[in-house]
Amino acid sequence: MFQSFDVSSRPEQAAPRVTALRNEMREAGLDAFLVPRSDAHQGEYVAPCDERLAWLTGFTGSAGFAAILAGRAALFTDGRYTVQVRNQCDGKIFDYVDWPATMLGDWLKRTDATKIGFDPWLHTIREVAGLRATLKGTGKELIPTGNLVDRIWAERPARPSEPVSVQPYELAGKTSEEKFAEIGEAVAAKGAEAVVLTLPDSLSWLLNIRGSDIAHNPVVQTFGILTTTGRLTLFDDAAKYAHLGPDPRISIEPREAFSNALSEMTGPVLVDPGTAPHAVKTLLKQAQIIEGEDPCILPKACKTPEEIAGTREAHLRDGAAMVEFLSWLSEQAPEDLTEIEVVKKLESCRAATNQLKEISFDTICGAGANGAIVHYRVTEDSNRALKEGELLLVDSGGQYQDGTTDITRTVALGDVGFEERAAFTAVLQGMIAISTARFPRGVAGSHLDALARAPLWRMGRDYDHGTGHGVGAYLSVHEGPQRISRLSTLPLTEGMILSNEPGYYREGAFGIRIENLIVVQEAGALEGADPRDMLDFETLTWVPIDRSLILADELAPWERDWINAYHETVYENIAPRVSEPARTWLRQAVAPV
Repeated sequence: MFQSFDVSSRPEQAAPRVTALRNEMREAGLDAFLVPRSDAHQGEYVAPCDERLAWLTGFTGSAGFAAILAGRAALFTDGRYTVQVRNQCDGKIFDYVDWPATMLGDWLKRTDATKIGFDPWLHTIREVAGLRATLKGTGKELIPTGNLVDRIWAERPARPSEPVSVQPYELAGKTSEEKFAEIGEAVAAKGAEAVVLTLPDSLSWLLNIRGSDIAHNPVVQTFGILTTTGRLTLFDDAAKYAHLGPDPRISIEPREAFSNALSEMTGPVLVDPGTAPHAVKTLLKQAQIIEGEDPCILPKACKTPEEIAGTREAHLRDGAAMVEFLSWLSEQAPEDLTEIEVVKKLESCRAATNQLKEISFDTICGAGANGAIVHYRVTEDSNRALKEGELLLVDSGGQYQDGTTDITRTVALGDVGFEERAAFTAVLQGMIAISTARFPRGVAGSHLDALARAPLWRMGRDYDHGTGHGVGAYLSVHEGPQRISRLSTLPLTEGMILSNEPGYYREGAFGIRIENLIVVQEAGALEGADPRDMLDFETLTWVPIDRSLILADELAPWERDWINAYHETVYENIAPRVSEPARTWLRQAVAPV
């Protein structure tokens, strides 16, 4: 299996490790030390050797950080992890801070810490500048140091170094030569002669390669310097690329040589302050730094026709696997299953396609109250038996060479209460609102986010995560910069793939989320419409939505039409791809509402 159910950290491990870290802090003359989730590449997902926050605190969520002081410690997490952080961490050691409602700088100002250490490779240029601005005039000083956690982590895993693979042109839609030229022109337009690239998915996209340095994300963890003359230097283990043969455009230096290369650079250099480590800025002593966004980010987000075609096919394949799974689940007695057994079965259905490269993230399979933990990961300790009358939330995805999938379905295990069905219907209405949105060019994700929340708002409810994240093409399942979120000001444009996943969570009771992937496209003409440049969404995900949870009388006629048309298309697309028993189940699952 790609997913394990081991317990990777325990609350009781934190006390001796925090004590050891405080000893290192005293030796370094520090009053505090910051421990982020991030690695030097600022990725959401990190390699085992970079799991410093989890190793120290027990918290395994994909976003958050800790501030360790001599007499207190705090864990900062957002609304997705309110429940999880309390389950995984020792409340006697850590204060739990709701972030970003409380920002780190404001919290530090209320402490007596004056010398605050941080690893400059694990915090971005923008992050450090913002924190220093907040602390200005307080007498508190941010001090770059080596990583104190690494000094006490005796059995830290080695850095991964598996061979890379090539993403073929027929799936990428652009050659690496075309991408080099495109990015070189963008760098020159900024007035720079070179760009420092630190994001693994940017470099993987640029070179049309994929890797396995990070679990579930087929990226290559490397640093790069690209010149406007089309020369790229990678800083990585050359053995990973040996089977690809020589490329006159590319030279490969050891990862450890990156610092020296930066210190020797001269002239104007483009650096992304939002993604590059603070260390990059301090090392570019002789260069003229031009700040700007990583020039690969937006072109990568706007998928080529070939990438979209591949993603469509991946979703049809994945949809068939999901239907086989849901058909199987419908035949089981809930009390005979556990969350782990459900996860194993779903992965086996995807593996049966014979094209699954990886899962796209650890499957979130939450029964009953566990469904309210937004990013729940089942372990041998937390594994829960399913029960009649509860909801089961399953959020999962697959990595196929032609596309990345991400889908959530919430299903009823027998008859459930009116409250669950009312919440489910409101979540469905929000998902339909995004699916059917038609909007002028220039509209950002923040403008659309409220459409998904409005049905829940009318009930006095909400959810503490974004409505949609970007998704890569056989790359990271969470990809920027496109989002449907209150925070997203980037205009959506053709080719951007996003999730559409409103939800509702009642702690200690149940969780609901419905998720399809969608892609931005040019909207077709409407009779009588203004001659405006309009966009809308194409749905990529074709899997039934549990009709037993829908309060049909609450749906507007157009919402009912949408769900019935969606289900009709699900049957047309998926029925030819599944077994006869699954096809029989599917016919019933897509009956009109």
